Amino acid sequence: MKPVPPSRTGAGPSSPSSPAGAEAVAVEGLTKRFGAVQALHGVGLAFPAGQVTALMGENGAGKSTLLKILTGDHQPTEGGVRIGGEPVSFASPADARAAGIRIIPQEPEIIPHISVAENVYAGALPRTRGRLLDRAGLRRRVEADLERLGFADVLDPGLLGSRLTPAQRQLVEIMRALTGAPDARLIAFDEPTSSLSDGEVEALFTLIRRLRDQGIAVVYVSHRMQEIFRLADRIAVLRDGELVGVQQSSSTTEGDLVRMMVGRDLSAMFVRQRVATDRLVLDVKNLTTDDVRGVSLQVHAGEVVGLAGLIGAGRSELALALAGDLPVRGGSVTLDGAPLPSGNPSAVIRAGLGLAPEERKAQALFLQQSIRENISLVVLGRLRRFRFVRRAAERDLAREYMQRLRVRAPSFDHEVRKLSGGNQQKVVLARWLARKPKVLILDEPTRGIDVGAKAEIYRIIAGLAADGVAVLVISSELPELLGLADRVVVMQSGRITGELSHHEATEESVLALAMADDIAGPSASGASS
Repeated sequence: MKPVPPSRTGAGPSSPSSPAGAEAVAVEGLTKRFGAVQALHGVGLAFPAGQVTALMGENGAGKSTLLKILTGDHQPTEGGVRIGGEPVSFASPADARAAGIRIIPQEPEIIPHISVAENVYAGALPRTRGRLLDRAGLRRRVEADLERLGFADVLDPGLLGSRLTPAQRQLVEIMRALTGAPDARLIAFDEPTSSLSDGEVEALFTLIRRLRDQGIAVVYVSHRMQEIFRLADRIAVLRDGELVGVQQSSSTTEGDLVRMMVGRDLSAMFVRQRVATDRLVLDVKNLTTDDVRGVSLQVHAGEVVGLAGLIGAGRSELALALAGDLPVRGGSVTLDGAPLPSGNPSAVIRAGLGLAPEERKAQALFLQQSIRENISLVVLGRLRRFRFVRRAAERDLAREYMQRLRVRAPSFDHEVRKLSGGNQQKVVLARWLARKPKVLILDEPTRGIDVGAKAEIYRIIAGLAADGVAVLVISSELPELLGLADRVVVMQSGRITGELSHHEATEESVLALAMADDIAGPSASGASS
């Protein structure tokens, strides 16, 4: 690597006199090929110091490849990187880090059996004169950094990595990248808010603005339009490995960005024929678990019911209880008039209920196995003959649902871990479509996937409803929920606080119910069962 002294670029916080807008890092003519696949083609893009540049595009557009070249994980086929106008080359991530480039990855890498403090400073732990770990010094250091970064209230430095929530794991990764980084020129955030609460998101945004004001170039990758417009100074859009354009966030719209990303207008992506019938399929009465209290709701054949609420409202816990993964303490559930088994996921599946859970990688997919094996998982009994799985039938099944759901992969034997987030979610949905459930619960079905893949997921949900499936959708994105649902049921603190028809539901009315102070139970709140 050709080193670039910090004094020459003036892009780090140690050089406060650097003018915002000066070029900190840029790529020129950047091309990257993996065999016959061209991931990037002639991309030229500057990341000015003291500005937040949002990087947008569908999965497979080239965003991750661009970041990996900036951080030394990949080397370009053609073109290269410049810092302060001078060419540099990175043979490894260590070279990029030495040049002042940091990245906070989407998937945190946490060591499970050591503390938060040790995870943050792994490789640079303070030692006593006897070369023992200086635990008191480590705790003082991490507490000071937690306070400085605004995470003191949400992260315990002594908590083991194995006990961290997804949000806390993300915060540890952010701290790891930012602590001890006085020479940073460019910091990239890759989908950093996918697991964060609203309060944690606000703390992160405050931190990013502080980094920008220190003269650091910030790259922010996200599929969430609202975040992009709140945070970014400029927005760069990639499509099929090429730079489509760069827009100032103050002079563009969501519609403009969608058209740039996918080459078409998605204004009608929620349009579907509402086909709800009078046939009651799922009937939940006074369901009580450790996290849910007296919940009653109904879903009819061909109906999409949205389940709204803030983080901690009990939506995912309700879904897991219905699926048999959490114990039920009281109440009853019937499916097509028959009692739904409690605490027995296999029996629940046989009864006709499927769940696509919130954490698809941890709870739904076998990442090291193929698309074919993941899709056929819940229909193996149908594919067996004399206790052996008929592989030809399994391949035909996988091929059919890959085509129906437009799963983009070289073949059905492709490992699921190598797919984009959107295609992984389609594999989860393909599994349940193959099972032909009567009820399908979708928990955050579009989290972490791009706008084009979202449109395809919406098409699949509309198709399920048209086929008479009763669909219960949990989503934290209110525009999505309002667009999809025939009715919206709102939860807070484990209880239902209200129910709204498609025509009654607005962001304001849903939030009012989600933040209701007085919860007297469904009967007093106006929620119907």
